[in-house]
Order: sequence, then structure tokens, then C-alpha cells
Amino acid sequence: MLLKSIRHSLDELDDLLGQLTDADYARPCPALHNATIGEHLRHILEMFIGLEKGYNSGVVNYDNRERNIRMQTETAYAKELIAGIKADLKSENKTIYLEQVIDGLALRIQSNYYRELLYNLEHCIHHQALIKVAVMPFKDVLIHENFGVARSTIEYRKQCVQ
Repeated sequence: MLLKSIRHSLDELDDLLGQLTDADYARPCPALHNATIGEHLRHILEMFIGLEKGYNSGVVNYDNRERNIRMQTETAYAKELIAGIKADLKSENKTIYLEQVIDGLALRIQSNYYRELLYNLEHCIHHQALIKVAVMPFKDVLIHENFGVARSTIEYRKQCVQ
């Protein structure tokens, strides 16, 4: 179910990219402190890519991202990366160690691949909510009403309707 949910969110992003020009993708959004849709999408993709790169070694450091400008300016390139992320998702859980430096102190925390996938999914949904704000002015761009809404919120809303 987790992998299915991740693929769904990535498919939503892929669909969005298919509706945007590169100019729209890289246009600053005043409501987001002039961040672009592309910057938010790059951040999502780099987190998934970082996890996949660390899978074999079992060590992930989300701060060591490439910050590749092409990801945030070229929709076709971002679509290629989404396809690659979906193809690289692993079905086998394993121990993962997170490394990060906070206030000059190096930390290493034990986690696992599925926990990190769940973190990345929630992180993705959070950024989708921000992307939704940037997409609102584009009248010709269609996104699902649940784009950027947490799965738990969707389930809660379903229960309220019953």
C-alpha cells in the first residue's frame, strides 16, 4: 500500500508537469515567497533520490542533495526523474541510518527504508499542498481536489460524509 501511495503522488506530479510549460514551472510565486513550482518539485525528487542512493549502503543524508537546477526548470527532465524514482522503489524493507549535522553536531539515527519512504511520502504531500497554491492562478491546469491533502485527512473526510 505504501508503494502504491507513493506512485500515486508521483503520478499526480507527473500529470501536473504535463500541463505546465517550462516558463510556468519556473515562474516565481509571490504567495510562496517567490519560490517556484519547480523548486518545490526538485526538493521532493531530491529527497526520494537521496533515499534510493543510500539504500545499498544503508546510510542516507538528506542534506547532501545535488540541488540540480535542471530539475526545477525543465519539466521533461523532471518527468524522466519521476519515472526513474518509481522504477527504483524497493519492495524489501531494511535498516537505514540517517546522518545529519545539526548545530555542528554529527548525528546518526537508526531508521528503516519503509519509515523513510513514509517520511518522503508525507514530505511530498506537504510540498504538493504548496505547489497547489502556485498552480491556482493557472486556469488551464487541472489537479485533483485531493492533490496535496494528507491520506489521513482524505480518510477522515470520507468518514464524516457517511
